[in-house]
Amino acid sequence: MPDTKKILIALTSHEALGDTGRTTGFYLSEAAHPWKVFTEAGFTVDLVSVAGGQPPVDGKDLDDPIQDAFLKDPQVAAKLASTPRAAEVAAADYDAIFYAGGHGVMWDFPQDAALAGLARDIYEAGGVVAAVCHGPAGLVNVTLSDGSHLVDGKAVAGFTNEEEEAVGLTDVVPFLLQSTLEERGAKHSGGADFEAHVVVDGRLATGQNPASATGVAEAVVDLLKA
Repeated sequence: MPDTKKILIALTSHEALGDTGRTTGFYLSEAAHPWKVFTEAGFTVDLVSVAGGQPPVDGKDLDDPIQDAFLKDPQVAAKLASTPRAAEVAAADYDAIFYAGGHGVMWDFPQDAALAGLARDIYEAGGVVAAVCHGPAGLVNVTLSDGSHLVDGKAVAGFTNEEEEAVGLTDVVPFLLQSTLEERGAKHSGGADFEAHVVVDGRLATGQNPASATGVAEAVVDLLKA
């Protein structure tokens, strides 16, 4: 493990919201709010995306001063402009990986074997794996060296089936996140729709929705400082 705590935030590269004609991407608050928590804790934050380059952004709200600060930060801007792919990143350089959500992740996170490998390697080296909202889509195909799913038997949170129905995208997303996590053996729990709900199980921290992003990041900080 490196001496200076470093956290990798994973972002989707997928822009099309199914066949709706609408765009998607990573949900800005789910990267910006954790970035603020991590940097204020003195950690270094790097970014990675599925396809590399500049990832698509969704949910931008520049009335939110944290999102505004994230986009205006020169280091963040430089990193966003040219994110590496997971295959170009060394897991040994990081103490934690944080999967930000946004509907785009449902299409590309589960298919990225290199991204899954980062989570496995960081976790098996004693690091922290975290995800928020749809971000746990990045965990559904993460298997450990013994062949078991990382989430098998673990308490987790993620965007619920009820929330997906509430936003009218049940028949648009390629799979339902809650149901798939449960199929992998996860013990999924859901709070009230669109209210903060954070679950920590060992070195795995997950949150249900955008309102949970700060809480998941704070849990990561607590785990890394323990």
